[in-house]
Amino acid sequence: MTWRTGKRRVLLTCVLLALFSALLAVGVSELLLPKSTKNLKKNGDLTVDIGNASEGYIMACGKKSGRRMKLRVRYGNDTLTYDLNGGGDYEVFPLQYGSGEYTVILYQNTSGKRYTEEGRLSFTVKMQDELRCFLYPNQYVNYDEKTKAVAEAEKLCAGLTGQREIYDAVVRYIKENFKYDYMKSSRVQPGQLPQIGEAWDKKMGICQDLAAITVAMLRSRGVPARLMIGYLGNTYHAWVTAVVDGTEQFFDPTVEIGGARNGMEYTLERYY
Repeated sequence: MTWRTGKRRVLLTCVLLALFSALLAVGVSELLLPKSTKNLKKNGDLTVDIGNASEGYIMACGKKSGRRMKLRVRYGNDTLTYDLNGGGDYEVFPLQYGSGEYTVILYQNTSGKRYTEEGRLSFTVKMQDELRCFLYPNQYVNYDEKTKAVAEAEKLCAGLTGQREIYDAVVRYIKENFKYDYMKSSRVQPGQLPQIGEAWDKKMGICQDLAAITVAMLRSRGVPARLMIGYLGNTYHAWVTAVVDGTEQFFDPTVEIGGARNGMEYTLERYY
């Protein structure tokens, strides 16, 4: 499965290996917390920090409000819609489609299901490495240096120097230590984000929790990975892809631990 229909394959193997070596040299922990450079753009109630756009992500916030807010990120014909916190705090959003022009739009709920536009910004991004986006936390793969999954990944991968070794170690750990949470799957709410900390403590989660934990562990060790969301057969589902030594790898933790049936068709809707 390709990461995006019609988009060129990401990078040559030699470039990926050079990137991985550089990450090890500077310390992978530097990738854990995106740093605002205060290169701010403002329109209406929307503020966007584009200082890290070339790294593959932005930080956005609306004004503090008791009303529900949504953020839309548009790239060409693609649009992704996120819930935005009402505290006026920055959240991290990936620029997962690579270089090009993005438009970010803030909406605020007025009544029922009605929203009004409260801010709109456009900017053009040039990335030297379009995989870089998938080495940082974001709203869907939310972690930092205190996250237990990240600490375990550091311990698990101590002494490992190759992407293949790291990928295999993380995948093996997930398969050997986690179970599928059938109870939680019966009460999932629309718009619910992956819960990395909760699932880690229980060693149990639904598909998006398990996929997000895997992605967080891989990213924190310098392996570009994506949280993929779509359908497995007719069931809404989440899984993982990663680039390991220049080769795309597919991993579905839910299927691997017996929480979903293998052999059905995967249909990709979006990824983070």
